Amino acid sequence: MSTATAVKGRIKTVSVSRKKGVKKTNVEQVRMMVEYGIERDAHAGKWHRQVSMLAMESISKIQNKGIDVNPGDFAENITTEGIELYGLPIGTRMKLGETILVEVTQIGKECHNRCAIFHAVGDCVMPREGIFVRVLQGGVVRPGDGISVLKDNVDPQNAADSGSAIP
Repeated sequence: MSTATAVKGRIKTVSVSRKKGVKKTNVEQVRMMVEYGIERDAHAGKWHRQVSMLAMESISKIQNKGIDVNPGDFAENITTEGIELYGLPIGTRMKLGETILVEVTQIGKECHNRCAIFHAVGDCVMPREGIFVRVLQGGVVRPGDGISVLKDNVDPQNAADSGSAIP
């Protein structure tokens, strides 16, 4: 694995929920488990959308429309700062904190039932700008931890299969 980094950011919040389809609650730290996701989170499991991430810069777009939204309100597990997440190719690997390694598996998602935020402002950023990752190496992550996008460390098989990405 390459240890050189191209982009650095930081984790603003970490959030969990026991049920799917609801806002997540911000917590002090989360344990990320290999090929599973975040311990005690409804979306964890052995699939490609183990952990969801959304940039604070994306949340700010909705806040700038006068809507009171905060990290976790879009049901994201990790809110970041300093990295344009939706611009990362499928297969990109990132280091979170000191030990965690994740790989981007999906950009955006289909919004089946428009959420309350969409109905309030006619827009929601998670379907376009949120990303999903799988956990390759686990550990504990908390707000303030760094994020490094690993340079030249895209899994070529996943990068070639960008069919799960939403443009």
